[in-house]
Amino acid sequence: MPFALGQRWISDTESDLGLGTVVACDARTVSLMFSASEESRLYSRNEAPVTRVMFNVGDVVESHEGWSLNVERVDEDGGVFTYVGTRTDTGEEDVKLREIFLNHQIRFNKPQDKLFAGQIDRMDRFALRYRALKNQYEQHKSPLRGLCGMRAGLIPHQLFIAHEVGRRYAPRVLLADEVGLGKTIEAGMIIHQQVLSGRAERILILVPETLQHQWLVEMMRRFNLHFSIFDEERCVEAYADSANPFDTAQYVLCSLDFLRKSRRRFEQALDADWDLLVVDEAHHLEWSEDKPSRQYQVVEAIAEKTPAVLLLTATPEQLGHESHFARLRLLDPDRFYDYQAFVEEERQYAPVADAVSRLLSGEKLDNDAKNTLAELLSEQDIEPMLRIIESSAADDEQSQTVRHELIDNLMDRHGTGRVLFRNTRSAIKGFPTRHLNLYPLAMPTQYTTAMRVANMMMGKVSDEEKVLKLLYPEDIFQEFEGESATWWNFDPRVNWLLDTLKANRSEKVLVICSRAQTALTLEQALREREGIRSTVFHEGMSIIERDKAAAYFAQEEDGAQVLLCSEIGSEGRNFQFANQLVMFDLPNNPDLLEQRIGRLDRIGQKRDIEIHVPFLEGTSQALLARWFNEGLNAFEETCPTGRAVYDHVRSDLIALLTSNEHSSEALDALIEQSATMHNELKSKLEQGRDRLLEIHSNGGDAANELVDSISAKDGDTNLVTFALGLFDTIGLNQDDKGENAIVVSPSEHMMVASYPGLPYDGCTITFDRDTALSREDLHFLSWEHPMIQGGIDLLLSEGVGTTAVSLLKNKALPAGTLLLELVYVVDAQAPKQSGIGRFLPQTPIRILLDAKGNNLSAQVEFEGFNRQLSPVNRHLGSKLVNSVQKEVHVLIEHAEQVIAKEAVTIRENAQAEMESTLRAELDRLQALKAVNPNIRDDELELIESQIQDLTTYISKAQVQLDSLRLIAVSHN
Repeated sequence: MPFALGQRWISDTESDLGLGTVVACDARTVSLMFSASEESRLYSRNEAPVTRVMFNVGDVVESHEGWSLNVERVDEDGGVFTYVGTRTDTGEEDVKLREIFLNHQIRFNKPQDKLFAGQIDRMDRFALRYRALKNQYEQHKSPLRGLCGMRAGLIPHQLFIAHEVGRRYAPRVLLADEVGLGKTIEAGMIIHQQVLSGRAERILILVPETLQHQWLVEMMRRFNLHFSIFDEERCVEAYADSANPFDTAQYVLCSLDFLRKSRRRFEQALDADWDLLVVDEAHHLEWSEDKPSRQYQVVEAIAEKTPAVLLLTATPEQLGHESHFARLRLLDPDRFYDYQAFVEEERQYAPVADAVSRLLSGEKLDNDAKNTLAELLSEQDIEPMLRIIESSAADDEQSQTVRHELIDNLMDRHGTGRVLFRNTRSAIKGFPTRHLNLYPLAMPTQYTTAMRVANMMMGKVSDEEKVLKLLYPEDIFQEFEGESATWWNFDPRVNWLLDTLKANRSEKVLVICSRAQTALTLEQALREREGIRSTVFHEGMSIIERDKAAAYFAQEEDGAQVLLCSEIGSEGRNFQFANQLVMFDLPNNPDLLEQRIGRLDRIGQKRDIEIHVPFLEGTSQALLARWFNEGLNAFEETCPTGRAVYDHVRSDLIALLTSNEHSSEALDALIEQSATMHNELKSKLEQGRDRLLEIHSNGGDAANELVDSISAKDGDTNLVTFALGLFDTIGLNQDDKGENAIVVSPSEHMMVASYPGLPYDGCTITFDRDTALSREDLHFLSWEHPMIQGGIDLLLSEGVGTTAVSLLKNKALPAGTLLLELVYVVDAQAPKQSGIGRFLPQTPIRILLDAKGNNLSAQVEFEGFNRQLSPVNRHLGSKLVNSVQKEVHVLIEHAEQVIAKEAVTIRENAQAEMESTLRAELDRLQALKAVNPNIRDDELELIESQIQDLTTYISKAQVQLDSLRLIAVSHN
């Protein structure tokens, strides 16, 4: 290499050293001084891993004194360059800057600077970078963004609600689906969309204390949303970092009771600015006009200050019309300000529901019905539509289309459909049948004695506490006999369980009991007495331990036959691959019973549910089994009335459960009273079913279309190829485990210290939704997963693949022909929450120029072209770039002109799309507001200001060169 003193070079292997200066050279060696890092290097002259730094006319170079020069001429003397040009600060012309006086810390950030400086990356990395930009752009533009990446089955009504609500600005809605229809999943999908669009960065979820863990697991496992549980201990810990502990985490999960009991913590939570508030079990928020409960006041205060609010409730309005109004009042106090006015307004929805029912059933409309429709849709002429519906000449398809258009208009303009979503099992088909199997067993004498003594000793204990003791005789026996007691050797329920499991070896069986200790003891009994493979699942285990237990149970071959859960096992987990449920004991209220059955009885369950209840005769368990079954029919049907009936008969039920003599007459009377109330409430619910609301909530055909669109994206081979290439490039280990699973773990030669979304000890991933649903220990990888999103961000921010040199072996073209491939990015600098990603996300534009400057990108598609190219090693690539530097400069100038025109088109298209989308949304909402007061003023104002802001952002969108590749044609 022609080295000379004073020349500037950079190291190919240690680019962070900065600019090096040749300070000594002889026939065999050359010595470089890197002043920026105060390092020296001695290289063999023939094999020095360095690249000559040369700037060209048009470049701006910086002197070591800090001023910059616009290069207009390059002089060379004895192998050393002098740059001549105009100073950018003073405008002085003909200024000379010898290369020895260049700034030592010059960094080559622009792709073309890197290319000319010899910082050439691998060809496969260039391709990966382009794919990353392209896929990122497509994800931002997808109307399904935020719905494809969750670990959940594709259930039409859930997707419809999430899609409908998740795209709104600051949605304030009530999700009131029946048990087992997936309200938590709907809420998670809405949160996920709001997070991805940038509309929600700080989220507070308030739940009953017993559900904290369920929500934590659901949000993490299904949506990769990592919440922090806040209790007093966490708040004290966080105090060192911030005056307000709630400011130390973006996503907070908290017990509502915790804020109710501590005024200080409530005020801190109130002062933390939230974007989205979610409240589960909102039916427990008691309200009356003169005396709202403390819990209600806490939620009301936070909801007033928070733009978006989701309330989740399982209780339909017919079981408490006043509390239903109170929940709506939290969402929009201006709209729902007076209870009597609300009752009056609800009456007016009846004709709407009736009209919709008639239209749906396809029956002929009488004159009264037509007049009602004309009044309800007074702002449009519906006469032509009615003529088509009634015309015998119109074909069925046309008649159906018009019928549905009328229904859509009615639902849009009337009722609470915009703020309230409720799906019922009767409206959503696809649930299994439940079969109850009761097994009365003789009471062992050991328990009889222990319980008699316990009864005598309980004295002043409250009846509620007594019930909780008497329901579990094994606990009482253990307490008296001490740790060495082995109740499982004589308890007939254990023998019954062993016999049942042996008789059904091929079936997976979920066993639920109230206490963790009971589950642990049963596991020991199954193992020691019959060698049955089982695993436990209780609140004392970490999330990872629970995952392992659930995975062992889910495993088809060599997995556990039995999963033994404490009550917490009936929270949040979905074991619907099993259909055998054993209740070793019974919970003390119908809500918990429904939760237990709900682990198996869910949408997607393919088989009928077999519910097995062994109980000891003459005990509280036997009495409770009869009351649940005959009073509520709670085993074989979902029981929305259960809580209301339980609250009504609670004192009588508790008195019966705690009495020494179980009177069959008193029990029969209680069962009859409960059954009567249950049936009355049930028929009231059926009569009060808001058909209009149900139609609006389940989404009909639109919901099924969503499922089809997302299904089509599942199993995207493009994602698999990209992900594996990304992991290779970053330096992650990959080990194929079969069964659609790959273990990904960090390696010693990673590009970065830690990889986004990857645990330090690695994880197992799958790209298959069904596999992910059956095995909760696997990560379900989609374009929305943090390992892909974070990987793309890492790739783009680290400058991977910004330059490359390749060979094209093609005898149809003259050898030595040059092609230049450039990837530009149009980028509008705007806050994420502005919604810019929907209309003008970072947009990659590929240009492929031949030597004459013709753009061939439209004729030559990237992937096919890339497959024809061969890589060039860095040293050879650098020599090639140096030999054609001037030609490349000319082509880049030519590309700048091409891209300037394309950028104008992209800006114009983005502006047109934004205006047509948001204006249509605004026009629709303004028209609706005239007839449906559920449209909030702030929603309209926000769309107007959003249009103005986005117009400014789009007009200022900039173009920059992201990456480029030089291609030379070769014949050998």
